[in-house]
Amino acid sequence: MLLDTYGRVATDLRVSLTDRCNLRCTYCMPEEGLQWLAKPELLTDDEIVRLVRIAVTELGVEEVRFTGGEPLLRPGLTGLVERCAALPRRPKLSLTTNGIGLERTAAALRDAGLDRVNVSLDTLDPEVFQRMTRRKRHADVLRGLTAAQEAGLTPVKVNSVLMPGLNDAEAPALLAWAMQEGYELRFIEQMPLDAQHGWQRDGMITAGDILESLNKHFTLTPEGEEKRGAAPAERWIVDGGPHRVGVIASVTRPFCRACDRTRLTADGQVRTCLFATEESDLRGALRSGAEDGEIASRWRLAMWGKKAGAGIDDPSFVQPDRPMSAIGG
Repeated sequence: MLLDTYGRVATDLRVSLTDRCNLRCTYCMPEEGLQWLAKPELLTDDEIVRLVRIAVTELGVEEVRFTGGEPLLRPGLTGLVERCAALPRRPKLSLTTNGIGLERTAAALRDAGLDRVNVSLDTLDPEVFQRMTRRKRHADVLRGLTAAQEAGLTPVKVNSVLMPGLNDAEAPALLAWAMQEGYELRFIEQMPLDAQHGWQRDGMITAGDILESLNKHFTLTPEGEEKRGAAPAERWIVDGGPHRVGVIASVTRPFCRACDRTRLTADGQVRTCLFATEESDLRGALRSGAEDGEIASRWRLAMWGKKAGAGIDDPSFVQPDRPMSAIGG
């Protein structure tokens, strides 16, 4: 198992397939994009499948989430999903995506073994979408969501980040829309993971702000910590149910004490936390001929050193050098 010194066990693996993205969200990267990883630096399909197999069969991982960048940009994604679904111990398989391209791939991904998707959508207004992402792709995301629902990649979860002066008043409208469409909405506080290092605590929309806005239009009943478990989102039952809304408050209500995640970057580095400043290299071990047991030992050692918390509230907090697109969501 992947145990740390605080007794937490990592059973949820996030695998970044690429650092590239076809959007330029203002809270993630500059308009011109970033210096992407060169192809030789990326893990190959065989290397990804091998590491997932080690994680699942030797280290106790139960769920694998493919992320990016934008994972739908990874050539051969369907084949990767199929190979991971065929492992001797089949993990739950999910995907975090911006939804662009999901319209044409949702059914194939389902047939390959994908269980569900999380789709990022911050606004219902196409013009606001363009301002936030610097791309005219709002309709593509909506079609992707519909395709995912029709393919049975459920529950389809929608992730939304609220930004001051852009979409900060949209929380009630987003929730009403998600309930109507049958999606599960989760608001995510803006985190200090932008490539520009422009995040400011004073300007962010907090979980408290979001809940205050929602409570003016809906009756929210806390689902409770027992139901939450190690999930990053606090959830509320909306108007008596059955719909629920979640808030991931990584900054103002951190959930580090119950964290069950381990992360693998697209270039084969283990990260114990989104906000970690250190990484452990598995790609080098793979390419130098290491046996499965040695790779598993390196992974265990990396997770053993996981810190108690992200430390965002600590005055000494230092934002990671890697932005979200390079770490994996």
